[in-house]
Amino acid sequence: MKIGVAGSVGLDHLMTFPGKFTDSLVAGSLEKVSLSFLVDGLDVRRGGCAANIAFGLGVLGLNPILIAAVGKDFADYDAWLSRHGVDTSHALVSTTQHTAHFTVTTDTELNQIASFFPGAMSEARNIELKPIMDKVGKLDLLVVSPDDPEAMLRHTEVAQAMGVAVAADPSQQMARMSGEEIKKLISGATYLFMNEYELALAIQKTGWSDHEILERVKYRIVTLGADGARIESIDGTFIKVGCAQEKAKIDPTGVGDSFRSGFVAGLAWGLSHERCAQLGSMIATYVIETTGTQEYRFTKEEFVTRFSEAYGTDAAAEVAAHLPA
Repeated sequence: MKIGVAGSVGLDHLMTFPGKFTDSLVAGSLEKVSLSFLVDGLDVRRGGCAANIAFGLGVLGLNPILIAAVGKDFADYDAWLSRHGVDTSHALVSTTQHTAHFTVTTDTELNQIASFFPGAMSEARNIELKPIMDKVGKLDLLVVSPDDPEAMLRHTEVAQAMGVAVAADPSQQMARMSGEEIKKLISGATYLFMNEYELALAIQKTGWSDHEILERVKYRIVTLGADGARIESIDGTFIKVGCAQEKAKIDPTGVGDSFRSGFVAGLAWGLSHERCAQLGSMIATYVIETTGTQEYRFTKEEFVTRFSEAYGTDAAAEVAAHLPA
């Protein structure tokens, strides 16, 4: 299965606040918020939605094609992704901008406040999908993850016109995009990834009901945080998958991206949607146990053992048949 992953590549600045954000919010004064949080720690890690998803696919033995705009400082990151199985040869390297930066502060309840500076990502609208496919062959699936909004719309339009299945993941960009833009990203998607809040936001901004959104995609995958995920379709499909037990909750940054990488890897392996969601949840569990979105490590034996404990021996046997050594 030939998989393209379009979206952001960035550097994550991860900070931890030793308290709860909600303790600093004053009821009746939320229209004029002015807050400063003294944080305990700062980690700078590799990140970006497309890079995180592609990294996860690479770790699982696939060779995804990264479709992204990156900065003139990309060389080290390029080497890292390439070493982990990602085809970075089609990334657009800016001659003037630096790679995007994501800054997030996480409190003790794992609530987050974040900001994103696009940098080179703003040039993603200059990437043409067709010439890439002329070189690598027609994609079987294109993941359209958060990116420059114009690039997201263009990639979606071109992919659908060329008969390429689209996995739509508008998530972090929905706050910025209009209802009409969100409609274009959703309509016709083979897979639509959202969390519960993003689904509510999509309903609010598009004016479509929950049912109307479901009508416009083939499958919708809604992540539920600690409660796992559900897969649903207009024809009555409904699958609920729980989370594997984590050893610790260190940092939730990138958990959604890693879920997507596992789910898409399961699709590439020809697994059922239930197994895809279980695989995504297992990878997400590894991510929440570490600081950074691409710092998780596991052996095949360890992964299969934990997967078996979470989802049973039969499920683990199906996944084990595809995991790289």
